Amino acid sequence: MDEPSHPIDDRESAYELFQRGQALIRGRHHAQAAVVLERASRAEPNKGSILEALGRACFNSAQYDRAKETFERLLEVDPSSPYAHFGLGQSLKRLGRRVEARTHLRLAVALDPRSALYRGALARLGTGPATTSRTGTGPTPIAEPGPRDGEPARDDEPARDEEPPAERQA
Repeated sequence: MDEPSHPIDDRESAYELFQRGQALIRGRHHAQAAVVLERASRAEPNKGSILEALGRACFNSAQYDRAKETFERLLEVDPSSPYAHFGLGQSLKRLGRRVEARTHLRLAVALDPRSALYRGALARLGTGPATTSRTGTGPTPIAEPGPRDGEPARDDEPARDEEPPAERQA
């Protein structure tokens, strides 16, 4: 009986899953993306790019506890990731844990002070229970970080018709 010549490379399949998850995020199919990216994360549990995308997909599909856990895992992999602190802060904010959220948003700003995304999220945290979008229709998507040099002025509440941010490579 013939055996397969080469087993499937887990990294390759994780990369393919990551790419498919990114495409689903771009199409704003966040819940589906979370399922695909969770599979990629099981194949590559310490891959920061996969955890970041999984955290975004969970947050944007209103799975805030799961997003929080994913961003905490990302911080275990990369403790100095400003985006992990940002995502964790945004998740904690949605869970009503504003004091903890403020701590992580401050850390995101401290790690990347030029980021309008992080500064804006910290400024919007304010003192009231802001848990809905500007239109009052529910939570709005968490954005991907912009470029580091000359970052555009973005916040975590992009316009509904805005193009999704550029994808990051695994």
